[in-house]
Amino acid sequence: MARAAGARGRAGWCGRRGRCGRCGRGALLAFAAWTAGWVLAAALLLRAHPGVLSERCTNEKSRRILAALCQDYRGGALAGDLCEDLCVAGKLQFQRCLHYDRGKKVLQADWRGRPVVLKSKEEAFSSFPPLSLLEEEAGEGGQDIPEAELLLMVAGEVKSALGLELSNSSLGPWWPGRRGPRWRGQLASLWALLQQEEYVYFSLLQDLSPHVLPVLGSCGHFYAVEFLAAGSPHHRALFPLDRVPGAPGGGQARAISDIALSFLDMVNHFDSDFSHRLHLCDIKPENFAIRSDFTVVAIDVDMAFFEPKMREILEQNCTDDEDCNFFDCFSRCDLRVNKCGAQRVNNNLQVICDKVFRHWFSAPLKSSALSFQLQLQLQEAVQECADPGVPSGNTRRDAPSVFWKLRRLLRATLRELQEAEK
Repeated sequence: MARAAGARGRAGWCGRRGRCGRCGRGALLAFAAWTAGWVLAAALLLRAHPGVLSERCTNEKSRRILAALCQDYRGGALAGDLCEDLCVAGKLQFQRCLHYDRGKKVLQADWRGRPVVLKSKEEAFSSFPPLSLLEEEAGEGGQDIPEAELLLMVAGEVKSALGLELSNSSLGPWWPGRRGPRWRGQLASLWALLQQEEYVYFSLLQDLSPHVLPVLGSCGHFYAVEFLAAGSPHHRALFPLDRVPGAPGGGQARAISDIALSFLDMVNHFDSDFSHRLHLCDIKPENFAIRSDFTVVAIDVDMAFFEPKMREILEQNCTDDEDCNFFDCFSRCDLRVNKCGAQRVNNNLQVICDKVFRHWFSAPLKSSALSFQLQLQLQEAVQECADPGVPSGNTRRDAPSVFWKLRRLLRATLRELQEAEK
């Protein structure tokens, strides 16, 4: 009887333990699902907004960064045509921190009464790997480095940034100048700048395109460009048109049409006027600005790539088409070989229509001077441009026709607005 009671006790205990085990496993699975949900949500957030982990942009830290830059300049570690104005003469003065983004520092300054932006991919000069030739020639101040070797190193770094082979005669924008007392600092600074793709693009294109910012000068690893007010989704018209002459009030429809035409000019320019097509893979208002004559300027080209490098980026392993989307540049997954195609299947115009033109032309422009028929045609053309509705790979074929249609309709819009002003 005692044995039977003991057996019943053990059976009861085992039953309770089984129920507890099932409860424990259920709680564990629920916790795992909850954790996985938060991890997925965080991953999606970071993909959509990679800047959420960026450090806080402060004026105090920015001043410390520039103070360290000047200390390196005075020690001879770096050089540049803006170093004297920044570190000695006080003619290049820090104004405010604009933003920090994953190591990149963007600061506003005043240079002899002109607003400029100072940029660097990294905070400290020491963050950039040094030029190996300088390490080998440490005792000679770099004076004995053969020019042929230096040309080879510069050409290799430019090719790494652009994906292009350039002739020696095309390397002028990146040549460090005459040898002198600061030659070692000049070489070290040039090397740090060449490791920043955006600097290389701006330097190459500044004399070839009105749609990119010219480089005004540099000091160490920081380079200066013109300050222009960037676009923002918080502006009703995406760009601060209140600062543009003639834009406020009834002139806004005309300003938007002018800016849209400049976007088209930029698209055509980047597609046709260089030896290789230039792809923009991060198209958003914040990466563009407008001049007083409504010219659109690309002010952030960290995600711009010429065709050879674009093909290299896109041609990756994949299991579906989603794996082949590189920001705004899309490819297709070939499931036979699990490889993304090297050919981009969308284009700059399509993304601009989707992310910029839709904002302007999905609803009627605020002007009674425009005919309803013209506004409707413009809306339909923008819709056709943003969603071409053709099989993958055919967007290039149809892009020229929708480009010219948009251009014709925007010019007609300007004519109607100008007629109404008479």
